[in-house]
Amino acid sequence: MDLLPDVWRQDYWLPPGVTWKDMEHLADSDRPQPLDLLIALPLALGFVALRYVFERFFAPPMGRCLGVKNRLQVTAAPSPKLESFYTKRSRQPTQSEIVSLMSLCGKTQRQIETWFRRRRNQDRPCQTKKFGEAAWRFFFYLTAFVAGLACLIDRPWFWDRSECWRKYPVQPMERAHYWYYMLELGFYGSLLLRISVDVKRKDFKEQVIHHLATIFLLSFSYCANYIRIGTLVMLLHDSSDILLESAKMFNYGTGWRKTCDTLFVVFAVVFLVTRLVIFPSKIIHTTLVLSMEVFEPFVGYYFFNILLMVLQALHIFWAGLILRMVYKFLKGKLEKDERSDEESEVEEEEEDKGGEENKDQDGDYCWERSKDTLNSKLSMLTNSCVLNNLTNHRASVADRMRKAQ
Repeated sequence: MDLLPDVWRQDYWLPPGVTWKDMEHLADSDRPQPLDLLIALPLALGFVALRYVFERFFAPPMGRCLGVKNRLQVTAAPSPKLESFYTKRSRQPTQSEIVSLMSLCGKTQRQIETWFRRRRNQDRPCQTKKFGEAAWRFFFYLTAFVAGLACLIDRPWFWDRSECWRKYPVQPMERAHYWYYMLELGFYGSLLLRISVDVKRKDFKEQVIHHLATIFLLSFSYCANYIRIGTLVMLLHDSSDILLESAKMFNYGTGWRKTCDTLFVVFAVVFLVTRLVIFPSKIIHTTLVLSMEVFEPFVGYYFFNILLMVLQALHIFWAGLILRMVYKFLKGKLEKDERSDEESEVEEEEEDKGGEENKDQDGDYCWERSKDTLNSKLSMLTNSCVLNNLTNHRASVADRMRKAQ
């Protein structure tokens, strides 16, 4: 029971020499309260409901306008034994498991491998689902960025970072910044609530770490009244996310390759500049160095900067994927998004075995076409031989007739 009061010890949350009584100089409406964070949960549920409505009624017509279509899929033949193994044990059986399944089901190894590939293919997220997710995030990031820019552009700390720490922590909180915080917190909470049903991408673990670090960062910075620097962090991140989601939207459509490539190049430039240049040189430098001109280090100072370092590590990880994509784009070999944002893990599995799958599906057709070609060539060869024989025969008869005359 004594642990809860220890959590709110002032030396954890406030710089040395500042007490909770100093914070009482601010009005209740101007002072961040930890209980305010409870509103993030109903907001997260509200975002989940709003997203359902958006993906159900608004995303489909938008997708049709961009030419988003689902790929045709060959379904796996019904097989209760294979289905039981697929759902209960593994989606990718090992070689020894395939051998046991061969004796159990009376199928060949090729038939079992084909069945599992087609069954995994059925679980792949369709293009319309991925487009709906990208469109929803695009509209949120766009709205959040415009609203955040509108409420920050005329604030002194937007232009002068030292203003973030003037009279800290006794800084009044504006209602616009309060709602900016709560809406961002509710949005990332909704992403965690939906993460089990969303498209599972290759950087799934990094995405979970990013969402958790963001939620902890927003919650702690709100309670410690790091709101000024926190609003700058949110605005900086939303700026590149808009371009990423818009590029994905056009990528899922047909006939928009040049638009998608242009947006991707712009996104890559903005991401690398904001996440690898501005974020460490401006934001982290502000929290690590400039803040020390106003107060001495305390527990909250270290915790806040550790969370920022975690975000920066994720930025470096994603920057590596983006640079690899840029390299392939310049080489003309870019076929899909290597960041996890376009293709799922299941699609990655299918890509490695796609050639073999096409052989299974198109084998008969290719054989028939090859057989027709072979027959045609044999026919031409036969006709040529017959014509040569007739020509030689006629020449021989004509020669004998001349000799007889």
